[in-house]
Amino acid sequence: MSLTFHWFLPTNGDSRHVVGGGHGTPATASGRDRPPTVAYLSQIARAAEEVGFAGALTPTGAWCEDAWLTTAMVAQHTERLKFLVAFRPGLISPTLAAQMAATFQRQTGGRLLLNVVTGGENKEQRAFGDFLDKDGRYRRTGEFLQVVRELWQGGTVDLRGEHVRVEEAALARVPDPVPEVYFGGSSPIAGEIAARHADVYLTWGEPPAQIAEKIARLRSLAEAQGRTLRFGIRLHVITRDTAEQAWAEADRLLDGFDPETVASVQAGLSRSESEGQQRMLALHGGRRDRLEIHPNLWAGIGLVRGGAGTALVGSHDEVAERIKEYHALGIDEFILSGYPHLEEAYWFGEGVLPRLAAQGLWRHPAGSRDTPVAAAPFVPVAS
Repeated sequence: MSLTFHWFLPTNGDSRHVVGGGHGTPATASGRDRPPTVAYLSQIARAAEEVGFAGALTPTGAWCEDAWLTTAMVAQHTERLKFLVAFRPGLISPTLAAQMAATFQRQTGGRLLLNVVTGGENKEQRAFGDFLDKDGRYRRTGEFLQVVRELWQGGTVDLRGEHVRVEEAALARVPDPVPEVYFGGSSPIAGEIAARHADVYLTWGEPPAQIAEKIARLRSLAEAQGRTLRFGIRLHVITRDTAEQAWAEADRLLDGFDPETVASVQAGLSRSESEGQQRMLALHGGRRDRLEIHPNLWAGIGLVRGGAGTALVGSHDEVAERIKEYHALGIDEFILSGYPHLEEAYWFGEGVLPRLAAQGLWRHPAGSRDTPVAAAPFVPVAS
């Protein structure tokens, strides 16, 4: 099975430094010298499309631009790239979400993927008018996805659930193809919902032994439901021609983390109600002296950013080897990012993807290419 790679659209802004945000921490104000305009995000999307990424994740939350609206606009400036739109069930009705997905598929030629984010922080959920507790949100997500999937199959849906109620819900036109559902979560109830409704289970980047445990648990849960899951991982990446160059870049990013900012962000993240976020924090414990937690797996991003906090760092060959290591565990999809996102898309696309292609592990989504990939000139975006 050919590996699938997705990139990331930084709708909270981009920089040559780490831009934080999410899970109870504000987006980093300093260094956001590339605002998330449609023009700049389209540059990133076109670069990702050119070098061979299949799709691009767009995040959700109060700290970034709306994913549905942004991707609908950026899609008009791309041809093939799919958009992994993150959204939170419960903030809109399942019937409306199913209809939006169907519209998106028709208007983009089937380029929608859905990243269902239940929401890990009570405070942020309440700001959007959602007052359920965490377990209640997951139970609602299950009912929400039950309605959406039945609507996508062309049925008329009646449901009087614990949290979701619809009567004679139906779509005038079902999506073609039906969008795949990506779902993450480290808590026990998250695993139960993923096993019943997800196509792809996503995890943040942890050492291989911990990933293996997750995959085994989710496979068992899915088998009990008579289903099969695929698995994906969310990581940052710093890849260069040599390991020394890559680690020098990681050191440069680390030097931009002043102690006050690190302490403030870590204090905020320590209050997170997300089990996945607590697992990220446990990888480094807020310390700068033990950030390489597995060969080429660096936890430095998590010092100042909520959510995915680890990066693959090394030469192109080393990064390719780590990808193969995760693939051997059962990971088939990789959602990657790097600062700044435009340049790092080319570093990975020109450096790592050809090595994986040469080993028969990856092929360009557009098919064979007659000419080598060439980096487009970078056009600075004024702040």
